[in-house]
Amino acid sequence: MMPTVEVLGAEGKAGTLELKPDVFGVEIRVPLMHQAVTRELNDRRAGTHDTRGRSEVSGGGRKPWRQKGTGRARQGSIRATQWKGGGKPFGPTPRSYAQAMPRSMRREALRVAVAAKIAAGELKVLERVEPSDGKTKTLVTWLGGLGLAAVPTLLVTTSLGAAVVRAARNVPWLTVETPSHVSVYQLLRARQAVFERAALLALEQALSDEAPGALSAESEMHNRSSRTPPRAPRSGHPRRKDVGDRDEPSV
Repeated sequence: MMPTVEVLGAEGKAGTLELKPDVFGVEIRVPLMHQAVTRELNDRRAGTHDTRGRSEVSGGGRKPWRQKGTGRARQGSIRATQWKGGGKPFGPTPRSYAQAMPRSMRREALRVAVAAKIAAGELKVLERVEPSDGKTKTLVTWLGGLGLAAVPTLLVTTSLGAAVVRAARNVPWLTVETPSHVSVYQLLRARQAVFERAALLALEQALSDEAPGALSAESEMHNRSSRTPPRAPRSGHPRRKDVGDRDEPSV
């Protein structure tokens, strides 16, 4: 089934746009989108949290009282974890929350997210973003004239022009992005996604250029560099014959 999206014009609906079924007509896979969103949100975490253990808290170098004969529990330091002001046991330390996800899965998750928006009727297409005076009121009035409500909206344009960025930065419910930087989280978070025609076609072309399973030039170069070259035999010690080796005829 060929996915079709609505094209908006100055007087409302201006037609429809048919997309490639092998790109945006894929099956809606919720677990894949969940994994992509989880990865993106984890990558945003700074991971700079840190707590002090008993070895990092100042003080506590002297035993508070002798081991036996006081009637109290034995203690070795007032900076032990059970004391007030002592170190925190098993506290968080700086770490990275980045998660690895294969490139093919990331591309497929983006296809699925766009397909989910199309299936829900929450993706619209514009011929072009017209307001160019950089005024917020002009942009909001123009979007309202297209029938777009003031709900979380993702506006994807071919390029981030200074006028559009300046006009949209004061609109709390509007996010402006380019096709090369749009993410699964942004698509799923928005109640409606609005693409320029050229931006949507560029995203479609980018997601259909590489065939599944093909290696990029960077990955092929990495694979070549990671291969371990065969070791040469040591001088004076001939290589041991393995099973299946045949003796070469002597000349």
